[in-house]
Amino acid sequence: MRRSIIPALVAATLAAGCAQFSPDGGMGDVADGVAREAGPGAGKSVVKITSAEQAQRVKEQVAALLAGPLSTDAAVQVALLNNRDLQAAYNDLGVSEADYVQASLPPNPGISLMGVTGTGVANFEVRLIEDILSLITLQRRTAIAAEHFAHARHQAISTTLRLAADTRRAYIRAVAAQQQVGFLDRARATVDAAVRLNARLGEAGGGDQLDQAELAAFYAELSAKLGQARLTARREHETLIRLMGLWGGDTGFTLPPELPALPGEPESLATVEVEAINRRVDLIIARHDVTALAKSLSLTQATRYVSMLQLAGIFNSESANPLTNSNTAINRGGGGLDLQLPIFDTGEARERKARETYMGALNRLAAKAVNARSEARIAYEAYRGTYDIAKFYRDRVLPLRSVVSREIQLRYSNGVLAGEGLRVDLFKYLTDARARIGAEAAAVDARRDFYLAAADLQAALSIGVGSAGSTSSPAMQ
Repeated sequence: MRRSIIPALVAATLAAGCAQFSPDGGMGDVADGVAREAGPGAGKSVVKITSAEQAQRVKEQVAALLAGPLSTDAAVQVALLNNRDLQAAYNDLGVSEADYVQASLPPNPGISLMGVTGTGVANFEVRLIEDILSLITLQRRTAIAAEHFAHARHQAISTTLRLAADTRRAYIRAVAAQQQVGFLDRARATVDAAVRLNARLGEAGGGDQLDQAELAAFYAELSAKLGQARLTARREHETLIRLMGLWGGDTGFTLPPELPALPGEPESLATVEVEAINRRVDLIIARHDVTALAKSLSLTQATRYVSMLQLAGIFNSESANPLTNSNTAINRGGGGLDLQLPIFDTGEARERKARETYMGALNRLAAKAVNARSEARIAYEAYRGTYDIAKFYRDRVLPLRSVVSREIQLRYSNGVLAGEGLRVDLFKYLTDARARIGAEAAAVDARRDFYLAAADLQAALSIGVGSAGSTSSPAMQ
């Protein structure tokens, strides 16, 4: 029996093999996955900092990216290089790889020593114990651990892409808020000039006190809106700073004065649902979970009735015993087998728990697939809808408002020379100014909403929109 068991166990161990630590800790797969979804620049920015020299190189890269006006892609690259929560996620990936390698190792044999003395006799026994069940199931447990490691790699990809998406959204909001500040500041300067001119007319004996009061009130309204816009811009700027992991002098980076112009045509995605099903990282993670649980269920079924099986090789040495007229030492050898009897716990509960866990994961995967399709559809509808709205403001609302404002300005400025039916009073002039400012601000918001919708669409196709609109650091799992 011993001749047949031992070679079989050795063969099983060699067949299973021992996993080795990868040279990059799985980061190569993470970089490739990020590059596919977020572009080559983002993929090159996926770096796990493991040394002081590497940290210095990252610092130099960040400084170079912050040197000029910050672009969207540069902001994403800075966040991927510099965000410490993301580095913690990469450390979690390293932990998962260590668990995978650990799971692939055969169980260490144990040694049991026993010595008994008395009446001039010494008895010494050595037991070499091996967990046979762990050895037999090593290959299956290694396969399960490999699925968990694959899950961890895709989780790191998801965390990286989520940070990139959140940074992109924060950048869009920060630039749009700064653009609103610049626009309101220019509008207030124009009204301030009118207030000063009216005040000089009043000092010269002309003008009207009611006109002066209305202009002053309008100037005060714009000042209040400008203060609110500056506060919003500062808040959005700080959100972007946090996501990029900046502090100290690095927070003094500059942003472009306004968002990019609308593209000529929006993207056309006829198979948006298929794109989501094929690309979504959370679905890939769920599939690895289902595969791991299926293998775990199979292992549980295979070991239902046997949960403990140990084999021991025994060597016993007994010294010479004068009391029994034995003048030579006696050496004995043998083996032992420890087996747990499934009398009370037959393994049914473990098997049922494993089965229910597997079916739960399968149902969650199906639900995620349904949700992914829905999220992709509504994200694309929002993308197309916000594009049409922003384009309508650009092509229709603002040009018409400009014509109205130009005509009112002309009639107000030449009011004395105009005929009775063509004169425009200050009230109508101020009403038009408020409408024009509101339209300009709404146009900026519409352009901002389009670029946010574009970011949400990319998220819906890659990681899901669970963090859509989120401006906090990525949640690490």
